Amino acid sequence: MISIARQQKGVRAKEAQPSAWRNMNFMILLISGAIISFGSKIYELSLPLILYHYTNSPVVMSTMRGIEFLPNLLLAMFIGVLVDRANKRNWTLWTIFLQIVILLILYFSLQEGKPSLYLFYICGFLLMTFNYAFLNARMSMVKQALPNELLTSANASFNFIYTLIGIMGPTLTGLILMFSNLHSGLLLTAMAFIFSYFILLFLKTNEVIHEGKAGFWKELKEGWKELFHNKTLWTITILVIFINATAGMVDTTIIYFAKDQLHLSDIEIGMLLSTLGGGGLLGSLLVGKVRKKWPTYKVIVVSTLIIGITYLMMFMTESPIWFGVALLLNGISTTINSICVWTFRQESTPHHLIGRISGITGSLFKLAMPFAIFSAGWISELADPSIVFLLAWIGNMMLFLYFRLVKLWNTAM
Repeated sequence: MISIARQQKGVRAKEAQPSAWRNMNFMILLISGAIISFGSKIYELSLPLILYHYTNSPVVMSTMRGIEFLPNLLLAMFIGVLVDRANKRNWTLWTIFLQIVILLILYFSLQEGKPSLYLFYICGFLLMTFNYAFLNARMSMVKQALPNELLTSANASFNFIYTLIGIMGPTLTGLILMFSNLHSGLLLTAMAFIFSYFILLFLKTNEVIHEGKAGFWKELKEGWKELFHNKTLWTITILVIFINATAGMVDTTIIYFAKDQLHLSDIEIGMLLSTLGGGGLLGSLLVGKVRKKWPTYKVIVVSTLIIGITYLMMFMTESPIWFGVALLLNGISTTINSICVWTFRQESTPHHLIGRISGITGSLFKLAMPFAIFSAGWISELADPSIVFLLAWIGNMMLFLYFRLVKLWNTAM
């Protein structure tokens, strides 16, 4: 009888454990986010194909990529102030609606004939701006909807879906190429966004709106003060700046290395890159267990070391199989590192400042990437692409040693 009572008590305790999957607002955000990620991936794949079809110019395509990169780097911190002031539900609905309008403008312009390149540049910039504005507000709403102990699993769920859709990239590309007109992909993206818009109408929030009486610049300054006051988050931010720099170098070089050094075909490169996505899926599934077993700061620092080791593996290998193993391990460790950073940022930031902290750190995270990517291109062009992997390994090893011995290891988190 005692054994049965204990079993029943254990079952009730297990059922009583909170779960993000039982939270209706979180499920609405997750489903709508999955659909938006799907639509965004179609847009990301179709736009380069459209530009190549009309211009046959790699310069135009790279310029478009650079313009899409700018909103996150230049505007993120300012968007964060506006997000903290806004009703997050209405804000997300407006950002999605404006993206739908822009996509339809592009679609009908292409339907009527060849539009100006400036229209592509302007629309691309605005689409990425509103996309970041949506993501910033969603992060705030997830923090509002869930207790801190569920934020890791929530972020892992979003990352799992994003990575899964990324792995579907080759399939989606084939789908786009089957269309009679390439720009039909833009219409399909708009339809996905419309579907998400109606799903988000069911979102229910009771947030207190921040009126912004202090003034825009004072509120932005308040966000910077909070970041400096949170010593651990500021230290992690500095670490991520350099992690992203080395990752940007490697990401830029992988395809060129696979083509130039490993002599792989396009299909083989696609299969190789799928191992990176598979690692991302595994990392999303493992991060909750890892974070429960070890303190967050140790996970971040040790995963930085493991990421560096995968760069060394890439430098040393001459085999596509071992290169794929390195990409798999890189996907796992990078995903765990990123989710831990995102989650700690949410956990340690007051709700009324989450938009500003997300915006400021979001801008800082990308600060060194343009220079690193530019340098990697020149190194590959003038020397050997494998040198990029060697430099990235040295960079991550220096980061690990510094933050292990000096800065972060003994921090309480």
